[in-house]
Amino acid sequence: MSTPDDSYDAIEKLLASTNPEELRHGLELAKKEISRIGSSEARPLFEMVTATFYIDPLDRPELAPILNEAISLVVGFGKWVIPVLVERLDAGDIKAQMAIAQALGRIGADAIEPLMAEYQSSDDPARCAFVLYALGKIKSPKIVQVARLTLQAAQSPDIELRDTATRAIGKLAESIPAGQLADDVRLGFVETLQDNLSDPNPGIRAKAVRSLGKLAQFGHLTGPEREQLKATCHTILGQDDRYEWDRAYIVRRQAEEALQYV
Repeated sequence: MSTPDDSYDAIEKLLASTNPEELRHGLELAKKEISRIGSSEARPLFEMVTATFYIDPLDRPELAPILNEAISLVVGFGKWVIPVLVERLDAGDIKAQMAIAQALGRIGADAIEPLMAEYQSSDDPARCAFVLYALGKIKSPKIVQVARLTLQAAQSPDIELRDTATRAIGKLAESIPAGQLADDVRLGFVETLQDNLSDPNPGIRAKAVRSLGKLAQFGHLTGPEREQLKATCHTILGQDDRYEWDRAYIVRRQAEEALQYV
């Protein structure tokens, strides 16, 4: 007769594999064991499942669905995993950090305050960027409480934090109902994104255009601001009387997409 230790050993071995079928079987066994003992008693299984967060879906695209399933399984453990995941956002491996951020995002509004507390207690811009990335994954109107923090980060001299925050403004725009942003924050978003359109980094410029488009799409821009965004997009695309387009294709592509919302 197999013992719980035997089951755990089998699951751990399967989840350490690089074989898709073995990984999938390991997750299935882990689910059954969690159902048997309860998620609050399953810390060893949590550790085993989160070991799959080091999967690189770009290098092994066939494992992407398995990684997604592992993230969903972690979310199902319950609220007790939130502080553990927040602590591990500095895992030192970007693949694991991305997966942890996605898990926290799927957990939702319950993760907002712990993530905000972590952001405010850290003086490491790289860690703050990952915390903000995780916050941007949360789909809840309650994410409005992160707006001022995100605005400040979008003005950061640190390029990584500025980049993440510029993108996060657009993610927040998707979840916050129109009219729920404080006037000064909403205006700050618009002005900061316009400033970031001049950033020397094309990735930040592209994210600034995209986020402005999201603000327009979800009703956060006034009529004159929409007109200004339209003119800005035409300038980026070289469609005004100056014919000076942005040389970065990713910026022009985002401008084309933003135009459909103005």
